[in-house]
Amino acid sequence: MPRAGRLRITPTYDLDSLARSFAQMARSAEHSTRTVQVPKESLDQSPLTIRTLGNQDLRQSAKRISKVDEAVRELARDMLRSMYSSAGIGLAAPQVGVHKQLLVIDLDPDNAAAPPMVLINPEIRSFGSAIETYEEGCLSIPGVYLNVVRPSVVEVTYRDELGRPQRIKADGLLSRCIQHEMDHLNGVLFVDRVTDELSLNAGLQDKGFNRSDVHAIR
Repeated sequence: MPRAGRLRITPTYDLDSLARSFAQMARSAEHSTRTVQVPKESLDQSPLTIRTLGNQDLRQSAKRISKVDEAVRELARDMLRSMYSSAGIGLAAPQVGVHKQLLVIDLDPDNAAAPPMVLINPEIRSFGSAIETYEEGCLSIPGVYLNVVRPSVVEVTYRDELGRPQRIKADGLLSRCIQHEMDHLNGVLFVDRVTDELSLNAGLQDKGFNRSDVHAIR
């Protein structure tokens, strides 16, 4: 459209509508800056008790979270505080006796500026064709480290701490950590996937765990 000259238009405003718009913008800005990030430090007392092998909380399936609200975010914060206090990089809600589909992961716990991941209602959409063997441990089976075979790449959908849908393709340690923590949502522990019976028995016995509490997956 050609510029034909100056035309002054005096706009009319609905002050009530403007006030509502500004209020909504303020709420949106506040909402978008919320975070579950907490200090990455070991506390004298962990806010949540991590269950260990033999506790039946670890064998119950988790339920989907229907609403992502402040209560869910506070649970994630307490899970992170408990995870950092135990020098972990991943924790699932069933490990602290909460049967909800919630995971927290932080592969860079020494970097205070790096935000952790919060995965709500995660689902694996596809696996890569390659598999790899890697040594795993678990905060619910402290001191036991054994080799587990898993797909090296996964594609995962989930909701973040603000309830926004996310989709990622993970490989390497992140892929393994997601698979490990998602197993907890189905009542599965990494020792259930260990195929080396001699190493499994020796590792459990050395740390005082019972072999009968392993539910082998073959």
